[in-house]
Amino acid sequence: MKSPLRLALPALALALPATASANEVNAADTAWILTSTALVLFMTIPGLSLFYAGLVRVKNVLSVLMQCFALTCLMSLVWFVLGYTIAFGSDGVEQGPWIGDFGNILFASISIDSVNGTIPASLFAIFQMTFAIITPALIVGGFAERMRFSAMLLFSTVWLLVVYAPVCHWVWGGGWLGAMGLQDFAGGTVVHITAAIAALVAALVMGPRRGFGTVAMPPHNLTLTVAGAGMLWVGWFGFNAGSAVAADGSAAMAMLVTHLSAACGALAWMTMEWVRHGKPSVLGIVTGMVAGLGTITPASGSVGPAAAVVIGFSAGVVCYFATNYLKQKLRIDDSLDVFPVHGVGGILGTLLAGIFCSTQLGIFSGNGFSDGIDSIVGQLTVQATGVFATLIYTGIASYVILKLVDKLVGLRVDEDEETQGLDLVLHDERGYDL
Repeated sequence: MKSPLRLALPALALALPATASANEVNAADTAWILTSTALVLFMTIPGLSLFYAGLVRVKNVLSVLMQCFALTCLMSLVWFVLGYTIAFGSDGVEQGPWIGDFGNILFASISIDSVNGTIPASLFAIFQMTFAIITPALIVGGFAERMRFSAMLLFSTVWLLVVYAPVCHWVWGGGWLGAMGLQDFAGGTVVHITAAIAALVAALVMGPRRGFGTVAMPPHNLTLTVAGAGMLWVGWFGFNAGSAVAADGSAAMAMLVTHLSAACGALAWMTMEWVRHGKPSVLGIVTGMVAGLGTITPASGSVGPAAAVVIGFSAGVVCYFATNYLKQKLRIDDSLDVFPVHGVGGILGTLLAGIFCSTQLGIFSGNGFSDGIDSIVGQLTVQATGVFATLIYTGIASYVILKLVDKLVGLRVDEDEETQGLDLVLHDERGYDL
């Protein structure tokens, strides 16, 4: 006869919460990251594609859509062949401070049974692939309406391997910045600062568009831009909350602070325009939203809702002034304002993460990631080191790559081709044929 204790054990086991070991796939985590992967891809096509396409002139709308679509395809393969192993190396193998080992070329160590944490290794690889897709696509805004299509493809391929993948390793792949304790939850340095510096350097190397500063170059279709902005807002939940790589409280808080920062950034930018120019603009409110999203990105896993409101408001105000200063004072033709929105926002957010992740700030603190750091000043030093290192390395490497591409295929279309528009010159098609 079985003892009462033995009879009770199965029922007791059923009553206990289910747990997964480090080598088991968690169904909830997997489902959430599958969803997040789709959301981040949705950010590039159609989100960023439409956002950028509406901002350029009518003769270049297809060129921007083509660039974003082609980059989605090409960067996926570059990530598969070499990018992923440079960034993350072989799963479960300790990595060096600068780049990953080369044991995952062609995803060599990823099989159907491979696990990364609590999700399949294949899922982690494609989730990170979507980040590697959108980052070069962001750079398109810096050289829109004047770069050759072949030059764009060559530059983006080399840049992903030389800039994005190593910086990704420094922060997320077991590299030196991550070891220092840099707080960059979803890509303030890895995505926004790298893309923005590359866009700024490209704008400086290539020079302004013909007529810049003397000829009006308004967006040709703000309806497309607003549609793309809405898709970016929704997709960004996968970008930030998905970076928790789990379906848990950290992901939920990241989603909440992301939304609050976007809303505050949009309203802050709108208010600045309303006060200074007498009318709020549609372009202003959607650009402020993007600034709020970009600025909260590095801090989204380590701050609370009150901090998100402060960060979003700061993003709207600071990025508004940065955009106007660069365009009007410095006369740098960063065509679609990649640096003043993503670069300034990424820098601001990375630094503010060092302040508001502190548990000493009461309602402003998030998950207490700064526990063990002697002071806010110490964390800020780490954050500033990450920003400075990313700025310098990305700037120098991007300049060298651009010069190399210019020697090989030529960076820029000629004046007559630029006047005619890239849609016809490079693709023999029109965006609108009414």
